[in-house]
Amino acid sequence: MLAERMKSLAPSSTLAVQAKAKELRARGINVISFGAGEPDFDTPERIKDAAIQAMKRGQTKYTEVGGIPELKAALCTKFQRDNDLHYEPAETLISVGGKHTIFNLFTAVLDPGDEVVIPTPYWVSYPEQARLVGGVPVPVATDEATGFDLDPDRVRAAVTPRTKIVVVNSPNNPTGAIFSRAKLEAIARLAVERDLLVLSDECYEPMTYEGRHFSIAQLGPEVKARTLIVNTCSKAYAMTGWRIGLAAGPRALIRAMTDVQSQVTSNPSSIAQWAAVEALSGPQDDVAKMAAEFDRRRRLIVAGLNALPGVSCVMPKGAFYVFPNVSGLFGRRAPASDGAPAKTLTSSTDVTEFLLTRALCAVVPGVDFGSDAHVRISYATSTELIREGLDRMAAALKLLS
Repeated sequence: MLAERMKSLAPSSTLAVQAKAKELRARGINVISFGAGEPDFDTPERIKDAAIQAMKRGQTKYTEVGGIPELKAALCTKFQRDNDLHYEPAETLISVGGKHTIFNLFTAVLDPGDEVVIPTPYWVSYPEQARLVGGVPVPVATDEATGFDLDPDRVRAAVTPRTKIVVVNSPNNPTGAIFSRAKLEAIARLAVERDLLVLSDECYEPMTYEGRHFSIAQLGPEVKARTLIVNTCSKAYAMTGWRIGLAAGPRALIRAMTDVQSQVTSNPSSIAQWAAVEALSGPQDDVAKMAAEFDRRRRLIVAGLNALPGVSCVMPKGAFYVFPNVSGLFGRRAPASDGAPAKTLTSSTDVTEFLLTRALCAVVPGVDFGSDAHVRISYATSTELIREGLDRMAAALKLLS
């Protein structure tokens, strides 16, 4: 009864890890989850108050499909304030989270067989969403030695007459990489030369720890005219559950994406939209405080991971993930325990399973992000839990022979 596309669709591994951790906790097992892609901070009170006031004003009905005018105006102001980019409200779209925004884009742009060039490691949903609408994801490797910076030569070599979109995700999930301006300039030239659309996923913009965030759309009108910026309230304002995605790009593309949305979800939650107006327009102090705390955790977890035998980790420059290389553990053998047989670790999935069962730490296998030599660890959790998790991992690794 299911469509053929379901045979190749992989479920979200990050959500699966979160679900597994919750299941173990429900059974009374003290698992530390490093899988969540969401801040552990609460939504700021000013934003929650704005939602309450919206409900009291009766703003609980359908809104414009693409978002209320007040939120579109606030988004335009945010781009001018933070990125020195000018957009009109008609060049913006409000969706049900960043993931929904990207799916709107792929649905509006991709015909069966069209290709999407995706630098690896990548966020797990890019290739799966492309496949869902008949597109062909084309992975392009980056090098760990460069901090996972873009490789424009490899991107250029991957472009064919069927290429429609090049994905740029900076700050990056899962590596925490921030792509250098020189590499972004090369991608911008390629996009203009080959008439490509750039999907610039900037959801982790505030978590930029060395310098200021820079968008590829800032490189000039030609590349801006073919770039869709995707952002969200989820990461910057700890609003993951509110489901507000933000987009800005060429007017014709935004119109097409809005038409798609009109037939799928209609408008995002009216209440969440009014909360987002306050998030974007109000004081940004909470954003800076969260970013500063993530920066402290970043340094702590990288130092701890590099102290583990068989593990190495480059210092990420953004987001709130580390992507340690665990290939040094491959070939090591975990002893039998609690009825489970002894097992030799040969993949990121094996390492993930070992850390969950022996260290009671939930991490995500890197194979789902395009690299089986790594695992993804979120440090969007407390310093105390990071320290305890590192201690657990160190103790578990001593079991390996």
